Amino acid sequence: MADTMTGLKRTNYCGETTAALLGREVVVCGWVQKIRDKGMLVFVDLRDRTGIVQLAFDDQTPEELRKKAQTVRAEYVLMARGEVRARESVNKEMKNGDVEVYVRELRILAKAQTPPFEITDTTSVKEELRLKYRYLDLRRGEMQRNLMMRHRIVKAARDYYDQNGFLEIETPCLIKSTPEGARDYLVPSRVQPGKFYALPQSPQQYKQLLMLSGYDRYMQIARCFRDEDLRADRQPEFTQIDLEMSFVDEDDVMTVNEGFMKHVFKEVLGVEIPTPFRRLKYQEAMDRYGSDKPDTRFGLELTDLTDLLRDTGFKVFRGAVDGGGSVRAINAKGAAAKLSRKEIDKLTDFVKTYRAKGLAFTRLTPEGESSSYEKFLTPEEARAVRERMGAETGDVILIVADPKNGVVYDSLGALRNHLGRLLGLIPENTFDLLWITEFPLFEYDEEEERYVAKHHPFTSPMLEDLPIMDTDPEHCRARAYDMVLNGCEVGGGSIRINDPELQERMFRALGFTEERARAQFGFLIDAFKYGAPPHGGMAFGLDRLVMLMLGRDSIKEVIAFPKVQNASELMTGCPDTVEEKSLQELSIRVDLAQD
Repeated sequence: MADTMTGLKRTNYCGETTAALLGREVVVCGWVQKIRDKGMLVFVDLRDRTGIVQLAFDDQTPEELRKKAQTVRAEYVLMARGEVRARESVNKEMKNGDVEVYVRELRILAKAQTPPFEITDTTSVKEELRLKYRYLDLRRGEMQRNLMMRHRIVKAARDYYDQNGFLEIETPCLIKSTPEGARDYLVPSRVQPGKFYALPQSPQQYKQLLMLSGYDRYMQIARCFRDEDLRADRQPEFTQIDLEMSFVDEDDVMTVNEGFMKHVFKEVLGVEIPTPFRRLKYQEAMDRYGSDKPDTRFGLELTDLTDLLRDTGFKVFRGAVDGGGSVRAINAKGAAAKLSRKEIDKLTDFVKTYRAKGLAFTRLTPEGESSSYEKFLTPEEARAVRERMGAETGDVILIVADPKNGVVYDSLGALRNHLGRLLGLIPENTFDLLWITEFPLFEYDEEEERYVAKHHPFTSPMLEDLPIMDTDPEHCRARAYDMVLNGCEVGGGSIRINDPELQERMFRALGFTEERARAQFGFLIDAFKYGAPPHGGMAFGLDRLVMLMLGRDSIKEVIAFPKVQNASELMTGCPDTVEEKSLQELSIRVDLAQD
């Protein structure tokens, strides 16, 4: 039978038991990291969320107590009372490696089986095993530091926005389904058979209604849900730092949120972030970097060659131009030694995953030149391309051409980031923040064969583009802005539509009939008839922000209980089947159609 805590209370955390407590009696609790049994000398490393302290037993320790210490194993839960004293052998790798607790009383509060992997920061087991035993993985110091950092970021957010006049207001998690955008997670209603709630993809409509209700500045640490495929920086359930402000324009929203980033980096990491952030218009970002979330810590910018090759006889380039697309290139300066022909073939396969049909190249080395396309150009065209690219010996020119500009941007933008990593061009331990502005209001959905909202249907068009909103939607810009950190979008938002007539016009531009608009958004349409102030806001992806601030590659490393690629949780085994009785109560029948 395990010992109890009766009569003892913890006085200090393990990692906080330092030389400042020399000669003092302390009571510490935690899990056994490891034990070193040298017969008459026994040492136990005890771990809690703050770190490790060494428990010591020697030949002066009562034999019964020393033998009890010899029975403990890794991950046993202990409580120990003793005196803090200086260690004879200092461990410089521990922050308190110069002291130990000389134990006078030891209690074994719980025994433990041998864990399936070692509970250390250096454990190298597969992620699947870590996630199956997540409660053990979360004992590792690295994971505990990650989640404690997440806590500090959330606290900094609450403090900052409170100091700037924001009210934290909760919005519902069971809401009306509005199918525009990603798929909703649906929740069946028991009391209204055949009807469903949706889990919120964001609190968008509610926070706009709060502005209409006069609350002026709102914030929320909001749980959100999207039924979409997972990536390294996405989960089906995630957390936003969600904001909305009244009587503001873009500059107001951007300024207050630059202040937040400055505050949180200083508060949590001790890093000074200069403000104001740089601003790039969407089209400039696409033309220079092939991405609306560019990593501007390194060069390798895109160059447009379309005008030089508009009349070329080379069908690959000419076909792209004639089809309404473009020919664009990257010059990997001085990279010829690293980018062999074999490596360029790998890069070709890489861009094909972004729908590019191929990758044309010119490789200039001291030993000679090789090109996959120059023999199809006139000498004047080949020379003009090299001149525009600033090509010199040691460089590699990489070209993508396609009738769809989106393919050119996507493939070259991804290739640019890939080369940045491959060639070691990205500086470490730097934080590069900027805004992307003037996004398109609409984007064309090829599956639905219609224009859809680039962000959401409540985003306001730029005032100067109102005349072309119906006639030229492709070139209509939005009063939208994204904050980008090291090539990742960490937050985004817009100025909202507050004019009912303009909102109805927006619905018509998106192909909504009046009946459909009223069915989905009738409550919002009605509400805006009662006086909505100019308002705007944004939301930060908390999981992604924590990941980037900690320099991690996956948000699973900063979420306590994350999902995996197929949206399941390996530890509990969800999603799972439920009892037939539960389905009947919800008026649901499961019909798994066979192919």
